[in-house]
Amino acid sequence: MRIFVEAATGLPMILLTTAVIVVVCFWLLVAVGVVALDGFDADADPTAWGMGGVPVAVAVSVPVVLAWVFGVGATALLIALAPGGTAAWALRLAVAVGAPLVAWRLTRRFVRPLRRLFPDERGPSRPTSHDHAA
Repeated sequence: MRIFVEAATGLPMILLTTAVIVVVCFWLLVAVGVVALDGFDADADPTAWGMGGVPVAVAVSVPVVLAWVFGVGATALLIALAPGGTAAWALRLAVAVGAPLVAWRLTRRFVRPLRRLFPDERGPSRPTSHDHAA
């Protein structure tokens, strides 16, 4: 457990740990109903990142969590297996840079099947009086 805490709170992984805390807080606010899931959709376009078709919150949350999982896992392995020193620090820095890149590639694959769950235009949730008149 000590190695996991050290990996999650040590430099440079503390940056991703902070991002995961922000993501978790955001999703808690969505669950409570304080924030809308598509609240950021007008502000950013995830299509440029290859993740179009899903809300921005999903396109940002998934790679952040995946990068954290990969990064902390790899850093914990490095702490347990690699001796300390400059080489170990260089490997930890490489993990901190590589984990978000791997997470981004995986997220692009995960997002494809999710696109059909988030249609561009939503129809009415129930029939209106205009639907019966036609």
